[in-house]
Amino acid sequence: IGGHLSPWPRYISDQTILHNRKPCSDDYRKRAGSLQQPLGTTKPRYLEQLENYLRKELLLLDLSTDSAQELRLQPYREIFEFFIEDFKTYKPLLSSIKNAYEVMLAHQREKIRALEPLKAKLITVNENCNERILAMRAEERDEISTLKKEKMNLLKLIDKKNEEKISLQTEVTKLRKNLAEEYLHYLSERDARKILIADLNELRYQREDMSLAQSPGVWGEDPVKLTVALKMARQDLTRTQMELNTMKANFGDVVPRRDFEMQEKTLKELQEQLESLRDDYEEVRKEHEMLLQLHMSTLKERDQFYSELQEIQRTSTPRPDWSKCEDVVAGGRDRWHMLAEGKNSDQLVDVLLEEIGEGLLREKDFFPGLGYGESIPPFLRFDGTVENKKPTKKEVVKLLKDAWKERITEEQKEKFPDFFFSFLERHFGPGDAMAWAYTIFEYIKLFHTNEVMSQFYAVLMGKRKESVYIKQKETIAQLLKEMTNVDSQNEGLLTMEQLSAVLKSTFPLKKDERIQELMEAGGWHPSSSNADLLNYRMLFMEDEEGQSVPFVQKLWEQYMVEKDEYLNELKQELGLELNEEVTLPKVREALMNIDPSLDKQTLNHYLRQAFQLPMTEMPEEGEEREEGTVTQLQTALEQLQMSDIRRMGPREQEPAS
Repeated sequence: IGGHLSPWPRYISDQTILHNRKPCSDDYRKRAGSLQQPLGTTKPRYLEQLENYLRKELLLLDLSTDSAQELRLQPYREIFEFFIEDFKTYKPLLSSIKNAYEVMLAHQREKIRALEPLKAKLITVNENCNERILAMRAEERDEISTLKKEKMNLLKLIDKKNEEKISLQTEVTKLRKNLAEEYLHYLSERDARKILIADLNELRYQREDMSLAQSPGVWGEDPVKLTVALKMARQDLTRTQMELNTMKANFGDVVPRRDFEMQEKTLKELQEQLESLRDDYEEVRKEHEMLLQLHMSTLKERDQFYSELQEIQRTSTPRPDWSKCEDVVAGGRDRWHMLAEGKNSDQLVDVLLEEIGEGLLREKDFFPGLGYGESIPPFLRFDGTVENKKPTKKEVVKLLKDAWKERITEEQKEKFPDFFFSFLERHFGPGDAMAWAYTIFEYIKLFHTNEVMSQFYAVLMGKRKESVYIKQKETIAQLLKEMTNVDSQNEGLLTMEQLSAVLKSTFPLKKDERIQELMEAGGWHPSSSNADLLNYRMLFMEDEEGQSVPFVQKLWEQYMVEKDEYLNELKQELGLELNEEVTLPKVREALMNIDPSLDKQTLNHYLRQAFQLPMTEMPEEGEEREEGTVTQLQTALEQLQMSDIRRMGPREQEPAS
C-alpha cells in the first residue's frame, strides 16, 4: 500500500505471515512500505496477506454446525471491512454497498423465518402422503395376491378345457368317420330307391297310356303331347331333387358368417388372456426359483451358524458377570451401562482396564523422567520428575483436536513429535510443556478405545503416518459435502435411496455389501422403505470425548479392512514368504497387476513408502540401480500398512468397446 495502489503484477513481494493483527494495521503499512520491491510477476504483498488471513480463518471454522454458512460469511465480511478502512477515498461508497447487502441479508433471514411454519406444514403433508402411499401399496399387494390366485385357477381351468377339447376332437373325428360310412350307405340306398320308384312310375305311366289309348274320347288333349309334357316335367323334378340333395350334402355343416365372426372374436380374446396368464406364470415361476435358491442358501448359512454355535459352546469358557463392575466403576450402574453398550467381552476388558488405569493416573502426582536415551521419544527426554497435570478426558481430547487443526494448517516441515512438543510450548509455555507432554502421553497410551487418543498415539509413536488421519478427515468432509449438494432444500434430510446413491458415487469401488453395512450403520434397516428420511448431519457428530457415531466408525473399519485386503493381494501376487527379500521392480509390477488404474505419481509414492526412499533417490523404471533397491517383504508390507494406501480402480480393466 504505502500511500498508493500497488501496480500488480509488476512488483514481487516476499511471503509473510500475519502475527495476530489485521492486515490493514499501521504497523503492517510501515513494514510493507519499508521493504524494497524487487522485480517479478507475483501478487502484491497486501493481497497475499489477505488471502492467507482468509484461508486460516476458513480452516478454523467448524462447518459441521447448522450455522456453517453464516460462519463462513464472517471472514469475508472482515476482509471487506479491511478494504473499507484502508481505502479512505472509497469508504463511503464501499460502506453503502456493505450496508445494502447487510439489509438484504436481514430481509432474507426474515423471509426464511416466515417460511419455517410452511416447512413444518410441508413435512406434515409429506408424512400424510407417505402414509397414503404405503396404504395404497398394501392394497396393491393384496390385489396382486388375489390376481395371482385367480391366475392359478384360470390356468387350471385352461388345462381342464384343453383336455376336454382334445377328448372332444377325438370323439368328433370318430363320429365323422362313422357319419361318412353311414352317408355312403344311405346314399346307395337312396339311389336304389330312386331307381325303384322310377321303374314303378314308368310302369304306372305305361298303364295309363294304354288306358288312354283304348278310350281316346275321354280326354280332349292329344295323348302324345301330354305324354311328352309329363316326361319333361318328371325330368325337371328329378334334376331339382338332385340339386337340392347336393346342396344339403355340401352345406349341411356350414354355419352363418355372423356366428363365425363372433366365435373368432371370442377365440382371440381367450388367446390374449392365455398369453397374459402365461407371462404372469413365468414371472411367478422365476420368483419361486429365486426364493428356492435363497431358501437353500439360508438353510446352508443356518446349518453353518449352528455348527459354529455348537463349537463355540463346546470350547468357550463361561461368560463373566459384568454386572459386578457396576459398583467398582465411577458413576455407578448408569455409567457402566453406557460404557458397556454394544461391546463384546474383549472390548469390555479394555474399558475396565481404562477405568482402572484412569483412577491410578489421577492418584499419581508426579511422573519419573525417562532420561535422554536414543530409544526415548524426543518429547519425553527428561531427567528427574515431572508434575501430573491431571486433566479430564474431555480436556485431553480438545487439546489433541487443536493440535491436529494447527498441524493441518501449517506446512508440516518438522517431524510430528517435534511439532507436538512445540505445540505444547506455545500453549503452556516452556516451563510446563514437558509436564503436559508426559501427562498427555500417559493418557493416550492408556485409552485405546478412544478414537482421537488412539489415532494420535499411533501417529506420535510412528506406528501410522499422519497422512492416514488427514486423508480420512478429507474423505469424511467430501462425503458430507456430497450429501449437502444432494440436499437441495438444505433441510438436513435425505431419503435412503439418495444416501445409497451418494455412497456409491463417493466410493465407487466399494462392494454392495459394504454400502449396505454403511447404510445400516446410518440407521437403515432391510424392512425400511427407500422413502424414509434420514438426518444425514447426525452421521458426522461427535460426543464431548471425541467418540464418533457408528457411521464414521464403520467407515474407518472398512478402510482398514480394505487396506489389509489390498496388501494381501500384493503378497499373493509377489508369491514370496515374509522373510524373503523383494526388489523394487517386482513390487512395481505386482502393484500394477493388482491395481492397473494406479497413476505414476501414486505408484512412486507407494514404492517410496515401501522401500523408505526419499524423493531425490527414487530410481526411474528401467534404471540399473532400480534392481539394487531391495528390502524384506515383511518390512515393505509393514511400511505400507503404516501409510495411506488404497485401491485406485478395479483389478481387471474393462475392455474398450
